Amino acid sequence: MAKLWFKFQRYFRRKPVRFFTFLALYLTAGSLVFLHSGFVGQPAVSQNQASPAVGGPAEGPELPFLGDLHLGRGFRDTGEASSIARRYGPWFKGKDGSERAKLGDYGGAWSRALKGRVIREKEEERAKYIGCYLDNTQSRALRGVSFFDYKKMTIFRCQDNCAERGYLYAGLEFGAECYCGHKIQAANVTEAECDMECKGERGRVCGGANRLSVYRLQLAQESARRYGSAVFRGCFRRPDNLSLALPVTAAMPNMSVDKCVDLCTEKEYPLAALAGTACHCGFPTTRFPLHEREDEQLCAQKCSAEEFESCGTPSYFIVYQTQVQDNRCMDRRFLPAKSKQLIALASFPGAGNTWARHLIELATGFYTGSYYFDGSLYNKGFKGERDHWRSGRTICIKTHESGQKEIEAFDAAILLIRNPYKALMAEFNRKYGGHIGFAAHAHWRGKEWPEFVRNYAPWWATHTLDWLKFGKRVLVVHFEDLKRDLFVQLGRMVRLLGVAAREDRLLCVESQKDGNFKRSGLRKLEYDPYTADMRQAISAYIKMVDAALRGRNLTGVPDDYRPR
Repeated sequence: MAKLWFKFQRYFRRKPVRFFTFLALYLTAGSLVFLHSGFVGQPAVSQNQASPAVGGPAEGPELPFLGDLHLGRGFRDTGEASSIARRYGPWFKGKDGSERAKLGDYGGAWSRALKGRVIREKEEERAKYIGCYLDNTQSRALRGVSFFDYKKMTIFRCQDNCAERGYLYAGLEFGAECYCGHKIQAANVTEAECDMECKGERGRVCGGANRLSVYRLQLAQESARRYGSAVFRGCFRRPDNLSLALPVTAAMPNMSVDKCVDLCTEKEYPLAALAGTACHCGFPTTRFPLHEREDEQLCAQKCSAEEFESCGTPSYFIVYQTQVQDNRCMDRRFLPAKSKQLIALASFPGAGNTWARHLIELATGFYTGSYYFDGSLYNKGFKGERDHWRSGRTICIKTHESGQKEIEAFDAAILLIRNPYKALMAEFNRKYGGHIGFAAHAHWRGKEWPEFVRNYAPWWATHTLDWLKFGKRVLVVHFEDLKRDLFVQLGRMVRLLGVAAREDRLLCVESQKDGNFKRSGLRKLEYDPYTADMRQAISAYIKMVDAALRGRNLTGVPDDYRPR
């Protein structure tokens, strides 16, 4: 046998062309067998399913308020297919649920493409295109929530976002912006004016310059628009001038939270105030700022149409925040003239710098810039990200730098400080999970976390110490204070920036403070990631920062910075 194998090798060594020919034939035969097995057992496809749709839905990065949208992913079994209603919202289902079953019948690459076409067909059933509409930044055609993705926006993602929140209309603009609303408040224009391709979906139109491609969503349940998505704000005293504070009022003998929230949502107001048998709608203003909560027992009058809900009284209102977006603070632009000073928004990574930028942009109406360039932030609407940090066109500059030369390049700074235990975990999540994601448990359990703490914990202290030492004019803001008392702290920040922000605009920001990049809380781990040695080291750093702050006659670190 060995002798025969030796002759075989010698034959092909002398004739390399024969060897490669034999190898090619062998691989070809294997490929044919693989292709044959891939088509065995595939279901028959009807003619309408086999017709390819133009520009299937493209995957894109998830938004805080979006669900798990993984289009085109094959389901392993029909049990997983039952989660589609939860994943895509109650509107993505047929009368008998048969559509969900179809999506679970196929497997493999060929069937995933087929399933994409099936989803496209279902997309046409649950959303109807109604035309191209005029839009502008001063008076939006759709005045609900909005989000932007300048890289991967698709029609499906916009529709899903709006339908998930119970809006009746979804509109796309500039190929990358999505707007939601319950009614269209603009004129219809010709179809030719909506001429911009979707950033994440070739061959599909996503509006144009100041033009909206509008779809009406077929919601399966009217209850999707009800107060389950509204936010409870508390019990408040009746404002002095009710008609000016809350301009819309309706009597409701059979009052319920649902009815009042629905009314104010339909009227495009972000606040719904229940007052016994009356419902009032309006905005947070200086006449009704929602800063002084009352004891909820003062509002504890049961709704006539709901056994377990309170509807307030004529003197004390129960207030809910609807899903209507307050557009009084949504306009943003670059500075009209080059700024004479460079102001830093300085923080250790993970201390909430991106969230603070969101708040500042809404409060001032001007874009913020960055010492770096982050494409994902630019794609989500931080347009100042692309400008050079010395351009002078932005209201302040994000930076994590802590060297003397870098600090002295700025004329003033807002120094944002956060509890090091929270900041380190937030930055670790960003490093391994992205801006809104989370690190995997393997990273927490592996060598990455101890090494990260060893390198980054000292930086948390030196960053603050350097800015206090070398900064020319430094305003210290604690992240925890900003969360707890946003109106006051944001007012301090805006004053340093030299902008006279209207109080109503700050109230608008306060009512919608969560931006696209605010992580929804740190993921709870099953154990404390900090060892005794880590806590001992971090405790020493906290004491150093606390002493430095007090040495400048500033308030020391908050109590919750102390070791746990």
